[in-house]
Amino acid sequence: MGGYAANHKVDSYPFAKTDARMYILPAVIRFPDISPVLFTLELGPIHFSLHWYALAYIAGVLIAWGLVVRALKATRLWPNGTPPMDRTQFEDLLSWLVLGVIVGGRLGYVLFYKPAYFLANPIEIPMVWQGGMAFHGGFFGVVVAAFLYGKSRKIALLSLADLLAMSAPAGLLLGRTANFVNAELWGRPSQVPWAVIFPGEAAQACATATTYCARHPSQLYEGLLEGAVLGTFLLVLVWRFGALKKPGLIAGLFVAGYGISRFIVEFFRQADAQFITPDNPLGHAFIGLSMGQILSVPMILIGLWLAVKAKPA
Repeated sequence: MGGYAANHKVDSYPFAKTDARMYILPAVIRFPDISPVLFTLELGPIHFSLHWYALAYIAGVLIAWGLVVRALKATRLWPNGTPPMDRTQFEDLLSWLVLGVIVGGRLGYVLFYKPAYFLANPIEIPMVWQGGMAFHGGFFGVVVAAFLYGKSRKIALLSLADLLAMSAPAGLLLGRTANFVNAELWGRPSQVPWAVIFPGEAAQACATATTYCARHPSQLYEGLLEGAVLGTFLLVLVWRFGALKKPGLIAGLFVAGYGISRFIVEFFRQADAQFITPDNPLGHAFIGLSMGQILSVPMILIGLWLAVKAKPA
């Protein structure tokens, strides 16, 4: 990953500048020329496009499915050698979880990030295709869906939670990588050598109109922490140390681990536009914390409580 081209034209990354002068830039990383669309099929009037973001979620679900199925087959991992559910029940649960993610993610975005806007435009609340989902809301939706399904099928809830927690980080890693490819959810301005000049709005000048804005690739930070690092940690505990025999341990560590990862990354992530004002340039929502950090604190506390309370079944 070399430095950004010094003689890159201004109009390639639009900001408040109209002439075509060249500027010498510090050593930063060129944003990869990857289209958000993997491919498009055109069959007469039918047009179908597969986006990297959609592919990330599809791959995440498939990886999670594989991890869960393998864990259910390994009876030695579970208390008394008995998995909490069978493969058919898990496949039935998937449809509940998808619904929980969509409904919870959308309602979380509406309530936590743009309540005033959606109060004035309630007809837009179900328009998920226009964008706007919150992880914390989606997480809560998954918890509710799993709880309702587990109760209705008389499945041990803590073991079910462990099963879902151990399989989730792969999807988080792929989803955050797709955020990077889409040049969205970028980080705060930075001069670190690995800073990235994202296209579009993110490329506008940081402090003046004479240079491009290089930013932290916070999507990749988040993907590595809550995806690769946390996922590897949980899988090692499951397969090498029999952590599933303590119902609630893996679930608690996942919730706390995600909260800690998100809390850290928020220091490098650009705040949502609605929180940024001339008097609040960092977009703090309350007592110097971002909305993401505020929502992560209860996750950390609840997760640690679950992990500490976990005992062999």
